[in-house]
Amino acid sequence: MNLKNLEEKLHKEIPLTKFMQLNIDSIKDNTLITKVPLAPNINDKGTGFAGSLSTLVTISAWSACYLQIKALGYEKSMIAIIKSDTSYRTPITKDMVCKTLMPTLEQVEILKRKLQEKNSASITITSQIIENEKVCVEFKGIYVIKI
Repeated sequence: MNLKNLEEKLHKEIPLTKFMQLNIDSIKDNTLITKVPLAPNINDKGTGFAGSLSTLVTISAWSACYLQIKALGYEKSMIAIIKSDTSYRTPITKDMVCKTLMPTLEQVEILKRKLQEKNSASITITSQIIENEKVCVEFKGIYVIKI
């Protein structure tokens, strides 16, 4: 699946992502880059709304899971977050750029084995929202995958 198709899927199936103007930008150095403009995601203080920040990191990490499951050849799957931890370190004042680490080879091997054995597995994905080379939001989520 290409990134544009994923973006269209998100906009269709999760309307909030369309309103946020979520863009699945690229994958560089094993990192998924997603972006949203500040304007539709702003709060009363003129900075990034925490709900939008949380949605961006959660959906970005979900997208990394989804892309990995597709790469493993599974066309149908259910992916859901079961636990997350988000730290808001400093306000966002510009368009938001989220960097999500794609699963490591070790994570992929464990995921593949568990899916083959149990039709179910979990994986931890991390994301960060960066502004001016500074981490503003840190996220770690555990996603369960069922095939």
